[in-house]
Order: sequence, then structure tokens, then C-alpha cells
Amino acid sequence: MDWAIHLAISPGKQLNLVESALRGNMAIWHTALGMPPPEVGHTLAVTPGKVIFRNALIELIQYTPTTGSVHPEPILIVPAWIMKYYILDLSPGNSFVRFLVGQGYSVFMLSWTNPGADKRDLGMDDYRRLGIMDAVDAIQAITQASRLHAVGYCLGGSLLAIAAAAMSRDGDDRLASVSLLAAQVDFTEAGELRLFISDSQVTLIEDMMADKGYLSSDQMAGTFALLRARDLIWTPAVKHYLLGQRRHSFDLMIWNSDATRMPARMHSEYLRRLFLNNDLAEGHYHVGDKAISISDIRAPIFAVGTEDDHVAPWHSVYKLHLFVDVDMTFVLTSGGHNAGIVSEPGHQHRHFRIADTAANAAFRDPDEWLADVAPQDGSWWPAFASWLDGHSGTPVSPPPMGASTGRYVALCDAPGSYVLQT
Repeated sequence: MDWAIHLAISPGKQLNLVESALRGNMAIWHTALGMPPPEVGHTLAVTPGKVIFRNALIELIQYTPTTGSVHPEPILIVPAWIMKYYILDLSPGNSFVRFLVGQGYSVFMLSWTNPGADKRDLGMDDYRRLGIMDAVDAIQAITQASRLHAVGYCLGGSLLAIAAAAMSRDGDDRLASVSLLAAQVDFTEAGELRLFISDSQVTLIEDMMADKGYLSSDQMAGTFALLRARDLIWTPAVKHYLLGQRRHSFDLMIWNSDATRMPARMHSEYLRRLFLNNDLAEGHYHVGDKAISISDIRAPIFAVGTEDDHVAPWHSVYKLHLFVDVDMTFVLTSGGHNAGIVSEPGHQHRHFRIADTAANAAFRDPDEWLADVAPQDGSWWPAFASWLDGHSGTPVSPPPMGASTGRYVALCDAPGSYVLQT
């Protein structure tokens, strides 16, 4: 195509291309458009709350209640540390956190540090202990709740499954439910990401990390952009430049460019123990001096797969049915790894399937499940809120925002400082 002629006869497309050319960074682009630059804490990640705990790995955010009463079981959300947490608190209209707060829950979120060379020796178990377990202790101390709901997204869901299995093994019954969003526990069908993972490639990555002590954000971002090329590269490009369609919301794209680093030890352990060796599914994954099994989890489970997921394909997510012995609700929603999870009520052209599987029910393979379960229009979020309600107690007065004194006193306003680290 002759681009000069094409642009000359397509003013809208010409403007879009010029704007992109002006975009040395997002601030310049939005200045050219006459809009303020998007900024974490101002236009993104703006659900009100307080950082009520900080250690070397996490800040724990407690969100301000918006209802007169809340269910006695608070919610802990564990996002993946390969991404900034605010994928689940983007703009006010599509914030998963804001939605759950509005449903009458006390919501807490982990915000992971963006590690440098000084964190090179942090491993998977450090993420479990300093992340999930420290957060559970803090939430209980603040809310005085005996049990809480835990929600894990992507790699955060895999880590939550590990933590939940270890807790059950050790007689710790503080989890009222476990929800895993686009998360895998068996990695034999881990989608296109396996194209980048073999023993030789992991060894190469380990060599790359040996010098700096981490995998850089550019190295992480490049791989995942290619995996989601249709959603993050080609579809936006075609709509913006070839069709001249103005993109009104950039929050997901802005978040996608806000990449993080991976500590060398953790990233090596994750790739080798989960992807290459599949230790978690095969009973070889140890917490402490003992192996854990996903079948040890005793809390009811809510799991979500997305139809177009290239990171955690829904057939792989569905395999959780093979490993658990509890009541489980499974949702298959339209969209990909990110957009399928960030699927707020009112979002056009969304649909989902949902079905319960009792602990003693016979197994259905995923294609049989798909044929048996009819799709429903809309967002899966209200169905999740209804499921949580069914596993929660009678609402009570909201807990305080942090402790008045001591270890869990409020430190600063959300979104905190760790999410701003570059």
C-alpha cells in the first residue's frame, strides 16, 4: 500500500500516526492529545486505601470500605510479581478491587517490590513466606477474622496454591476459600510459553541473570508481548492506524509497559521446578522439609480460565480438577490472559460459562465440560461475588484501617511506594 496516498485520503489515520510519532513517552502522547498523562496513584490504581504493612518483598494495601458493613471474612489478593499489582486496580470503571469493595468485603492486596541485585538470592519460598504468609498474619491481626478468602492471579495463583497446600498439610485452616484466576498447578500444557523454555534456554537465562542478579524488565516484557501479539500489538495497530479508530482507554496498555524484574534465584527455581520438572503436579515440590500436594487443600475452590489465554491455556487451568478433592466451581470466560480477568460488568461482548463440580463427582474432560455448559452473556465478576457470599458469614462492622499502634499501623496512602519503583 502507498502510505503517502493512504494517509492523505485518511485524515483520522494520519492524526493517529502523527500522535504515535510524537509519543516519545506516554506523557508526550497525552500532551499532544490535550489529556493529562496517566499516572499510577492519580488516574490508575486509585481505589482508596492504606499501606498497613511493609517488608523487604511486599507492601500490603488495605482498601477503604464503601459499605456500612462487610462480610467477616476479608479477601487477600495475590497478584503475580511478573507484573505490577494494579492490573486488578486499573481505572475506576474496570477495577476488580473496587468491585469487590463495593460488594461488601474488606479487601487487601499484595504489592510486590521491583527487585534489584540485592534481592538476587530470594527464592520461591521467600515469596511464599514474606508474601502470602506475612500478609495472612497481618490481615488476621487487623480484622480479628478467624478465616479469610484468598485470590491468586497468574503466577500469584500458582504461589497461592503452594501456600494453601502447605497450610492444609500443617493443619492451618485459616483459608475460607481459594480462588485461582488464570493460574496453573500443572505445567505440561503451559501453552506457547513452553516455546521459550527448555533446559538449554533456562541455562542461558540463568547465565544472563548471573551477572546482574535479576532478569531485566525488558527481557520479560519482550517475551510476553510476543505471546500476546494479537492483543497487544496487531489488533491495536490495525484498529488505530488502518481503521482510524480512536483508542479511548490506554490503561491496560500502560500497565503492560510497566514491567518488573525477576530475582535470579526465584526465576530459576520457578522455571526449573514448575515448568521443566513439573514438581508441583508430580508431588516433588517441597515446602520446608516435606513435599506438598494440591490434593491437601481443604478449602472450596473457584477457578477461572480464559478462552484465548496464551500464557495459561484454559485446558491447562482446567486440569486443577485432577488434583483437588474439594468442591470446585470453574469459570471459562471470553478474552485472554489479562482482558478475560479484567472483565467488568457492562463490558460489551463478554460471555462466560460456569459450573460446579462436587468433591465426589466424576471427572469430565474439558471438551465434555465445554459441550455441557452453556454460555451466559456478561461479566463473570457478579457470579464470583455471589459465590463468595455463599461462603461468607453475616456482615459485621468494617475493621479499622490498620492497627492504632505497632507493626501494622498505616504507613501511607495507597498505592504505596513499591509500585512506583522502576
